[in-house]
This record gives sequence, C-alpha cells and structure tokens, in this order.
Amino acid sequence: MMRKDWFATVYRLGIKEFWSLLRDPMMLALIAYTFTVAIYAAATAMPEPLHHATIAIVDEDDSPLSQRITQAFYPPQFRTPAPLTIAEVDPALDRGDYTFVLDIPPGFQRDVLAGRKPAVQLNVDATRISQAFTGGGHVQQIVAAEVAEFVARQRGGAATGVELAMRMRFNPNLESMWFGSLMELINNVTMLSIILTGAALLREREHGTLEHLLVMPVTPAQIMVAKVWSMGLVVLGAAWFSLAFVVQRVLQVPVEGSVAVFLLAAALHLFATTSLGIFLATMARSMPRFGMLLVLVLLPLQLLSGGVTPRESMPALVQDVMLAAPTTHFVAAAQAVLYRGAGLDVVWPQLLAIAAIGTVLFGISLKRFRESITGLA
Repeated sequence: MMRKDWFATVYRLGIKEFWSLLRDPMMLALIAYTFTVAIYAAATAMPEPLHHATIAIVDEDDSPLSQRITQAFYPPQFRTPAPLTIAEVDPALDRGDYTFVLDIPPGFQRDVLAGRKPAVQLNVDATRISQAFTGGGHVQQIVAAEVAEFVARQRGGAATGVELAMRMRFNPNLESMWFGSLMELINNVTMLSIILTGAALLREREHGTLEHLLVMPVTPAQIMVAKVWSMGLVVLGAAWFSLAFVVQRVLQVPVEGSVAVFLLAAALHLFATTSLGIFLATMARSMPRFGMLLVLVLLPLQLLSGGVTPRESMPALVQDVMLAAPTTHFVAAAQAVLYRGAGLDVVWPQLLAIAAIGTVLFGISLKRFRESITGLA
C-alpha cells in the first residue's frame, strides 16, 4: 500500500510539472523551435554536396576517349552534359546556364596514347561557390579515371594495377542532409532534457514553491523522480514527433531501423540527462549561473561524443574519458539504429551502458538534491 501511495504521489507531482510547463510560454516556444525549425535549419545548412550540377562539354576531338569522358558525367551529381561549340562557351557562362564547361582539345586521344600530357580546360562559374568548390575536384577525378582506364585497355591492361570498386552503403549519394537532420535531433534530445529539468527545479526555487513541497508529506526522491519522468516524457514525445514528421516527411530523410528501438535508447538516455540536469541545477542555484554551467557541460558532451567527429579521430585519452558520458553511447546506438538498421541484438551493450551511467547520475543527483534542500526544510 505504501509503495502504491509512493508512485501515486510521484504521478501527481509529475502532472504538476506538466501544468507548470504549460504556463511557461518561453519554454514551450523553445521546445517547438528546437524540434522543428532548428532541425530543418541544421539539415539544410550542412555543406551542400554536388547535386544535379549543370555541365557542358566542348568536344573538339570527337574521339572514343572524349565520348567516354562525356558519358562519365551522369546524375545525381551532374546533369546530362550539354554539347557546346567553342564560340558558345563565354555567352553560356555569362548567362549562368552552366556551372562547369569542359573543353576537350583537338587531338586529345592521339596525344594521350602517344604519352604526352594534353591539357583539358575546365571553366567554372565561381558565383555558385558551393558547387564550384567541390565540383572542380570531382570533374578532375572523373576525367583522370576515364583516361587511365582507356589507356590501360588500349595497352592490354598492363597498366591497370588494382581497380577500386567503391560502393556507398547507407547513404549512396552522400547526402549531407541525412546526416545533419538526424544528428541535430540526437543533440537536441540531450540539450533540451538538461535544460527543461534544470529549469523546472530552479523555477520552483525562485518562485518559492519548493518550500511548499517540503512541508508536504513528500520526499526529495519523489520530487526528483517526478521531474525526471515528466520532463523526459515531454522530450521523448517531441523527439518522436520531430523524427516522424520533420525528418521523415518534410526533409524526406529515410530511417533504416526501428523507431521503437531508437525511442527506447532515447528514453534510457533521458533518464541520465534529466538526472544530470537536476545535478547542474543544484550546483547553479540560479538561471543565469545554470546557463553558464550548461555551456561548459553541454559542448563537450556534444562535440566529443562522436556525433560531430568520429571518436576514432580523437586522442585515446579523450575516447576513454568520454566513455563515462551517456551521450557517447547514445550517439553510437542512435546512429546504428537510424543509419544502419541495427536492432537490439546489436545495440544492447550501448543501452546497458546508458542505463548504468544513468543510475550513477541519478544517485549522485539525488544525494546532491537532498543536501541542497536541507537548509530549506
């Protein structure tokens, strides 16, 4: 009976947190912005890959090699090359009809087979800076690869060496939007859960309602658990909405794995990060201090967890230290599920690590919370 009453009290305290959140328009606006506009902006602001770049080719050689080079440019990186004459190049670039114009000179195939190094001119419209920056390298690689393969075949394959057959898995066209949207969602789950939980505690402290709770028959553990489950549920629901509608429908980003497995990982992660939010709030004692402390904690959690830079590229000491952070394991599990379609049989070690770290954080936060309210009781 006492156990039933304990959970009933936690439930009612959690409902109180929902009502407090509903009366805070700034927090509601932050939640809406974080899981809609911020996701969309981060996805579309990623460095633009080469996609349907316009290209024209001036084929002054009209040889099998020049035709082979022309046929090597195809979607989705390039549009089908348009033929131009040498006199049409400048007017076409002036009008902005093409980003790239490739001029293959007369006698190109003959000079290549003779061992000479003929020059191929590439004209680039640099006003389209994002495509011009990356596209020049792509054009150079395509031309060089086609010339090398053509020469090797003409010489009986003696110069082929090792041929690299590259296949892109999980993101065949290297769409940066696929990476940016999902990683922004993962990072926002961490950020907002810490903010909401810490703000909920500080709001009660500043408004004086925490003292009212302490004279009631409730324990510090019940107060903390109520804040953890209520704010965690808000973030979990917002994350599900963002994944289903903003990421999958608006941005048209495919999700390979089970959404339920991702939400399970997110729920365990929220248990850890909401506990961390309580801990930071007990350390800060005011919203301005909490904001400054949040910057010091949140940036390392997001930048060093593997979501921005692969962990393998970091120093070994940083990798070892970040194993104690729940974000490291959450990012690994979320990427495995959303990008590669992994199931529970693959990500269970990460889920177990998140649960263990969350339990430790909850225990430390509860101890600190009890100490912080001793003087208020």
